[in-house]
Amino acid sequence: MSNKLRILTSIVLIAVLFVGCGTSSKEAVKTNEETKMVKEEGQESRFPITISHAFGETVIEKEPKRVVTLSWANEDSILALGVVPVGVSAANFGYMTEHKLHPWADEAFEQLGESNPNVFNDETGWDYEAIAAAQPDVIIASYSGFTEEEYGILSEIAPVVPYTKQAWMSNWKEQTITNATAIGKKEEGEALVSDMEKTIEEKLSKYPELKDKSAAFFWITQDDMSTYYAYLPTDPRAAYLNDLGFKTPESILALSQSEEEFSVTISRENSEQLNDVDIMVVYGDEGLLEAMQADPLISQIPAVKKGAVVLIDSQSEVAGAATPSILSIPYTIDQYLELLSEAAKKYDNK
Repeated sequence: MSNKLRILTSIVLIAVLFVGCGTSSKEAVKTNEETKMVKEEGQESRFPITISHAFGETVIEKEPKRVVTLSWANEDSILALGVVPVGVSAANFGYMTEHKLHPWADEAFEQLGESNPNVFNDETGWDYEAIAAAQPDVIIASYSGFTEEEYGILSEIAPVVPYTKQAWMSNWKEQTITNATAIGKKEEGEALVSDMEKTIEEKLSKYPELKDKSAAFFWITQDDMSTYYAYLPTDPRAAYLNDLGFKTPESILALSQSEEEFSVTISRENSEQLNDVDIMVVYGDEGLLEAMQADPLISQIPAVKKGAVVLIDSQSEVAGAATPSILSIPYTIDQYLELLSEAAKKYDNK
């Protein structure tokens, strides 16, 4: 058979095939293309997105493909949404893995296929060069303490999403939804929060002894107990206790002089005013509790007198999760509730 005849035969065969299945093939291609366009348009229609915050507004023109997160646990909400950040801040408190991350974040990276995450060593200041080298489309830090100057420098690298009103006052719900909004996944972020609220409610049902108790989170050091600090509900640690059903003691709320405060300072001499504190949560060990109980003034606080004090080892997983995130809550809530339960039982038994 000549080459010319072979070519002619091939053309005839192709034509026959198209007569038999051409219509269905074209329809399949058309359907696939339309489906793809709907998906892409559905995502792109969410942009541009404008996010208002403490320093003004940030406009994110299109869906960010390369996400950098800075400061405390902002990577957690991004990871929970199935997105792998191209750079994140190192953890700086609580138990940390070899990657300088909290274990729940490290495991989420691994589950999403990233075994060697890009972690910035920014504990003493932002590593602007490393952040820029990650080539972010957006920098997310809704729970953070940026200065306006730092915000300005970072904004030269990429659009920045900092805290909404005040530094260090975004709770885990606000953090999750704000960060999700920045990557065009607000509804998904809201769903995560709703599901987590149900999880918390389910967990609490197993601890009736916690009901109707007051609790507060404190910062006290043995080196100097002349003054110490109690966190207000504007701080995520105290807000989390509220999420777990605890009331903030009125004696602590009364010390607040501004909505911009996230903690109040308490003089040792005024410890007797805290007569409505059922449970205290504090970073420390048994030595700290012994020192508090030996102090003639601090020991008058009902929680201290009864030993209803939750001591959190600063190197533990719970220490890192006491300032909670959407990933840390399910990872440590059982441990935390057990500690709170033990304290509640001590309060009830004395």
